[in-house]
Amino acid sequence: MKIAIVHDWLTGMRGGEKCLEIFCRLFPEADLHTLLWVEGAVSPEIERHPIRTSFLQKLPFIKSHYRYYLPLMPLAIGQMDLREYDLVLSSSHCVAKGVRTSPEALHVCYCHTPMRYVWDQFDQYFGKDNSSPLVATAMRIVAPFLRRWDVRTSRGVTSYIANSEHVRKRIQKHYQRDSTVIHPPADTVFYQTHGEAREDFFLILSAFAPYKRVDLAVDAFNELGYPLVVVGAGQEADSLRQRARKNIQFKGWLSSEDVRSYLGRCRALIFPGEEDFGITPVEAQAMGTPVIAFGKGGALETVVPDPDSWKAESGIPKPSADQTTGVFFYEATRDSLMASIKHFEEIESRFDPQTIRDQALKFRTEAFAERIRVFIQDQLTHHRC
Repeated sequence: MKIAIVHDWLTGMRGGEKCLEIFCRLFPEADLHTLLWVEGAVSPEIERHPIRTSFLQKLPFIKSHYRYYLPLMPLAIGQMDLREYDLVLSSSHCVAKGVRTSPEALHVCYCHTPMRYVWDQFDQYFGKDNSSPLVATAMRIVAPFLRRWDVRTSRGVTSYIANSEHVRKRIQKHYQRDSTVIHPPADTVFYQTHGEAREDFFLILSAFAPYKRVDLAVDAFNELGYPLVVVGAGQEADSLRQRARKNIQFKGWLSSEDVRSYLGRCRALIFPGEEDFGITPVEAQAMGTPVIAFGKGGALETVVPDPDSWKAESGIPKPSADQTTGVFFYEATRDSLMASIKHFEEIESRFDPQTIRDQALKFRTEAFAERIRVFIQDQLTHHRC
């Protein structure tokens, strides 16, 4: 059986690439197809596979400005002819699911989200405050085509896996397709405390993309004056640094060991954006670290809020105090985040590191790998019948 794995692009080890790493481990004989590859940007486990790229690989500035080529991505992925493969596993948050496959092939899509740039988060990427007038205007012209393409190519997938219940609902809304939820993996072996003492600072660990809402945290901590360490990089780096006061430190991207150290020493992780899933809160909890999160999206499935910060409209059952792993805020405003931080301070002594870590263990890598393996095996069995 010939197997292909398709991933949008290989430019860094984020949550999607950590899922991809498991796919590569499960199918070591598979060929790997992607729009573009920055050599050395992903793990050896991934780069051990034969990697085939699209024509985008040769375009100028593609490695640093690949999102500007979004209008060309459907064409690039459509030219990837995978009709020789019996099993295609696409890992898609943009266009990967749009590859050409044989009608007889099994195409399983692990969907991180339907094309976020043109659906729910269009304004956060291409609104007037987040892009130049030229780019914003161009994208408003192109977006309807991209949405139609996204829906049309969704029909070429045999079965969908959603990375969260939040994404399952998006798949149903935009594609009118059912999906099975299998949450992404967290490395709970690497992310465990080594006896670090807690220090007096809060932490953000994030790419600096508009929807991550790092700006919200900067504004809140500017007002509070509390120490905040920000680990990450991205398109908003300069504006965030200019916006921040002296109590906020920017560290750039750090090694995994340094990230683990910060997660183990901070008072709490600040998670201010609405994520499809969000692996960082799980990794923080694996370290026994509480999370202060925006109460929408994937955080509802990974963080257990204290009863006083729970709301019925969140759609999750009311937790008991002994299950608590974090605090939620529900309005994407500076004041709402500040109030949740103040509330966290009032109950900080109640958090139990082992209870918090136990929550993270539900998402351990071994469980994810086994669920993916069983799902695909069941799909293959059904497909052959």
